[in-house]
Amino acid sequence: MGKVYYISRNVGLCMLVLAASALATIIALSVAYNKERAKNQGRPADGTSSPPAATTPSAAREAWDSYRLPQSLIPVYYNVTLWPRLEPDADGLYVFTGSSAVVFRCVKETDLIIIHSNKLNLTSFQGHHAKLSGVGGVRVPTIQKSWLVVKTAYLVLQLQGRLTVGASYVLFTEFQGELADDLEGFYRSEYVEDGVKKVVATSQMQATYARKAFPCFDEPAMKAVFNIVIIHHRGTVALSNGREIDSLDSVLDGIPVRVTTFEPTQRMSTYLLAFIVSDFVSIESLQNHLLIRIWARKKAIDDKQGDYARNVTGPILQFYEQYYNASYPLSKSDQIALPDFNAGAMENWGLVTYRETALLYDPVESSTGNKERVTTVIAHELAHMWFGNLVTLRWWNDLWLNEGFASYVEYLGADYAEPSWNIRDQMILYDVHKVFAMDALASSHPLSRREEEVNEPAQISEMFNTISYSKGAAVLRMLSDFLTEPVFARGLSSYLNRFAFDNTVYTDLWEHLQQAVDNTPDVHLPHSVHDIMNRWTLQMGFPVVSIDTRTGSITQKHFLLDPDSAVDRPSQFNYVWFVPIKWIKTGEEQQQHWLLQKTDTNSRMRVSGADWVLANTNVSGYFRVNYDLENWNRLLSLLNSHHQALPVINRAQIIDDAFNLARAKIIDTTLALATTKYLSKERDYIPWESALRNLNYYILMFDRTEVYGALQAYFKKQIEPLFEHFRGITANWTKVPTGHTDQYNQINAVGVACTVNVGGCRELIRSWYRQWMESPSHNPIHSNLKSTVYCHAIAFGGVDEWDFAWTMFKNATLASEASRLRSAMACTKTPWLLNRYLDYTLDPTKIRKQDATSTIQYIAANVVGMPLAWNFVRARWSYIFQQYGKGSFSFANLINGITKRFSTEFELQELKKFKEDNLQVGFGSATLALEQAIEKTTANIKWVTENKADVLRWLTEESTFRET
Repeated sequence: MGKVYYISRNVGLCMLVLAASALATIIALSVAYNKERAKNQGRPADGTSSPPAATTPSAAREAWDSYRLPQSLIPVYYNVTLWPRLEPDADGLYVFTGSSAVVFRCVKETDLIIIHSNKLNLTSFQGHHAKLSGVGGVRVPTIQKSWLVVKTAYLVLQLQGRLTVGASYVLFTEFQGELADDLEGFYRSEYVEDGVKKVVATSQMQATYARKAFPCFDEPAMKAVFNIVIIHHRGTVALSNGREIDSLDSVLDGIPVRVTTFEPTQRMSTYLLAFIVSDFVSIESLQNHLLIRIWARKKAIDDKQGDYARNVTGPILQFYEQYYNASYPLSKSDQIALPDFNAGAMENWGLVTYRETALLYDPVESSTGNKERVTTVIAHELAHMWFGNLVTLRWWNDLWLNEGFASYVEYLGADYAEPSWNIRDQMILYDVHKVFAMDALASSHPLSRREEEVNEPAQISEMFNTISYSKGAAVLRMLSDFLTEPVFARGLSSYLNRFAFDNTVYTDLWEHLQQAVDNTPDVHLPHSVHDIMNRWTLQMGFPVVSIDTRTGSITQKHFLLDPDSAVDRPSQFNYVWFVPIKWIKTGEEQQQHWLLQKTDTNSRMRVSGADWVLANTNVSGYFRVNYDLENWNRLLSLLNSHHQALPVINRAQIIDDAFNLARAKIIDTTLALATTKYLSKERDYIPWESALRNLNYYILMFDRTEVYGALQAYFKKQIEPLFEHFRGITANWTKVPTGHTDQYNQINAVGVACTVNVGGCRELIRSWYRQWMESPSHNPIHSNLKSTVYCHAIAFGGVDEWDFAWTMFKNATLASEASRLRSAMACTKTPWLLNRYLDYTLDPTKIRKQDATSTIQYIAANVVGMPLAWNFVRARWSYIFQQYGKGSFSFANLINGITKRFSTEFELQELKKFKEDNLQVGFGSATLALEQAIEKTTANIKWVTENKADVLRWLTEESTFRET
């Protein structure tokens, strides 16, 4: 149980009065929305000039010039009333009107009130943007002037006197805003059902968009209680964080409406607020008296697409309650699938929002991968109900504390819900190996950045990246492993219960984990949790641990993919980590070794003859491993003779480490390639997936060169046995493999086999797709194979195949099916079709705004489409940036996706020119991604120059060699 946040009687009475006045005054707000609203921002309501903005840096910078709020006022309680219009006004605009009253306490004497407000037209009260009153008879200074600051998104009130420390005040505002389709703040989502256009008013507040819905103190540490009232059409349902406590029919401004009041929230941050008005329906269940509801379009619910989410939500919540030893802190759990949603999902407290593909699962049409995605995303978001929502980061520089944690424990929650999947092992592929690639760049950054580095909204959005999510998950997994999971969980429970409804920094977590260690006599650490983990969170990157089995010496070094790249970020720890090394020797598990400096020795790691050493068992640590050549050869020999003697995760690790060590010039490229020779005997998914991801780099570097032919020939030799294996166990493709990951590996087998033209594969794909074209209402392709079949059939086909996919895409009623088709249409090899498809991304009636940038990335992944996508983005950068670049979490992926093939000096110069030409436009949340693209392209050029000849020679020899 967390502590309860109480509201004083005076404040409570004040809010009741304001709630009543809100309904009386809101009908007086003009529905007409001023299209030129931005021009008026920055001018006081009384018509005087706004205070001059500082034009040069100085110590006397005004408070409203800073992106961080002053610490003089603390919000306590909000009363917010909103009325979204789901039909356009006379100007064709969708608007919402509302009022907000925030009770705040003065903790530092000030004559300024600064509160966030962005793109809201505020009603004037006697020439000012707001009304100020006191609580409990407190004297209230007169408002001298008020104005809006566009750059920092503030409403500023200059007072004639000072507020009293310890006193509470109420700031009341009335406003109107546009219910735009920009996927930010309070926005509009549209869909068509049974030929009728439907509109949904919904919200996305993370990270800095609550200020677009109502004036508020929009920082995570500014927690408060929120009392929400929604006015909406009678034929719709309103949802918010709290449970509905009252719903009354009324007539406002001549319009019959319903007024829905929700219970006060717990003390929470503004970015976790949510409110939705729609005609959605729900299915529900009770879990230990907790109401669980899944909301979606009526057809989706009628088609039972919400049933699976409802069924797994209860067990996952139950697991977290046990794991955290803390009860779920709310009265209900709503989850809703939205047609338009920029992120994958958002952990709004009590009302989690999702893309349809992340919440809805059709028992007939959806694939195993769709089911896993639904499970893991639900597990991720529900993990946040405690870690992130109950206890919240103080500022966005510690975002990893929220997202890294949820990205780790989502595997625990999903594993509890679906124990037969063995999903914990897949974290190596989805998070550890994924973030290794990003964190090995000189342009990476530490998990926890300095607060002054993360201020502007674009900088905050930039923190929602692979480092925060996947590295955060990887280092927490390592921490849990060396502490042991029971100790880790006890520390978490202590932390969550101590800081419930409050904010923390990462050191608070270290302290509570240390307490758990101190209370567990059989856990011994070489240093404190604080000292060990600060080296993993406060300095970027990770080490490569090199073990010389001839001498037993162990060394560590900062691993960089491009060893010639300069790291200009100094580290207080000089890029030395405290490294927990789990290892096995000739199949026997050994005592964990802690590497605490750059060099060390362990005599037991000295081996000879047939003995071998394998370090980082099950990849429990966040580091790469290198060996002396003799031990590498022993491991390669073991892979080729008896690969199952090595744990399945470590087979994937050997491949991934070797390929990346080769890219960093630590070992020969041919040694890395040799780790794949055994794959003709491998049947497990994780090693195959690791190999394919690493060989994909070779495809990207060489599919426009003469090396590609030899690469295809080698692929064909290695994949044929796997293809035949799955043909056999599926009775010639008529059955589905029983194992969860076997189903994934079947997809790999078919996809690669068709790419390299294994006999019978392309004919099989064409026949399935042709059958579907001839009978669109009956799709003969199994759901697991649809993505692969669609892509290859369209790639092998022409206009007819593409146009058929487009028709099926437009008619799809299942979001995951539409997503598969949208990706597959980018596979065509016909340039004019790809250019037409690129143009479609600018038309939201064809491609939803939430899907535009990912569609461009799909096209860029196609070797034919890459230059087309690159030209398209360069020519339209200003428009694309204005639409998606200022706050979208996924915007950085656009730069990464388009440039991942770049490997020539010409492409590098184009990239640099693109940066130079668009400095005035800006790059927003893709700023770091652009720097990393330049760094990666530079490294690619050097790697191709140095390795092309050797790779061609090795592939040619191996693809023509036949065992006797």
